[in-house]
Amino acid sequence: MKCTICKNGETKPGLTSSLFERDGRLVVIRNIPAEVCQTCGEAYTSSEVTDKVLKLAEKTLGEGERIQVREYSVA
Repeated sequence: MKCTICKNGETKPGLTSSLFERDGRLVVIRNIPAEVCQTCGEAYTSSEVTDKVLKLAEKTLGEGERIQVREYSVA
């Protein structure tokens, strides 16, 4: 698909990472499947993947550790 951010690049299947922060706690979720723009790097995820990432971030932020890195998993 054509990138809606840079308007020039095309997206291809790839992986991305997302950072979430709340109350001084950070969680990074890595290896999220996405369509990634080959020009600017903007990543687009499906609604299913987005829902799963948000649930994982919410759960992880509630665990109390200040900084955590989690891997996205399909299962």
